[in-house]
Amino acid sequence: QQSELNSFLWTIKRDPPSYFFGTIHVPYTRVWDFIPENSKKAFQESHIVYFELDLTDPYTISALTSCQLLPQGENLQDVLPRDIYHRLKRHLEYVKLMIPSWMTPDQRGKGLYADYLFNAIAGNWERKRPVWVMLMVNSLTEVDIKSRGVPVLDLYLAQEAERLRKQTGAVEKVEEQCHPLNGLNFSQV
Repeated sequence: QQSELNSFLWTIKRDPPSYFFGTIHVPYTRVWDFIPENSKKAFQESHIVYFELDLTDPYTISALTSCQLLPQGENLQDVLPRDIYHRLKRHLEYVKLMIPSWMTPDQRGKGLYADYLFNAIAGNWERKRPVWVMLMVNSLTEVDIKSRGVPVLDLYLAQEAERLRKQTGAVEKVEEQCHPLNGLNFSQV
């Protein structure tokens, strides 16, 4: 029952009320049907919506991409143990071969090509920091490939907010997310 679902929605009692909604970074279609009506209603009735990051801002996307890179002149091969680097390289070659069979007819109909999809996810992987490569590898599964092109919940809500002409903002800067991850040492990663 919709009414019995945990909404991940908290109300801040003030006039007008404010709400705090916990999201998850997965394609919105995986979770949308499980978001209770009270959460959807709070979003619809809101005039101002703040997100973790502004995923509609090109600067945010560019800064996220830049923060993932190793320092200038370093490559992943320089920082990973040789055996792990070679296993990773073989795995990415396998994924690149498999992506065409993992893609949906709908993705092909929208003009997506397997090479483009692979490069959009794994491009420049040899320049990325190990923690970001780990996150990238975790997203290179058949299920995740099939849902490429579907925005994650945060982005979907941000796009909806823009479409509905709501005022939007972000509570964090890219650096506040990037620096803690980049601060993990190799054994933690």
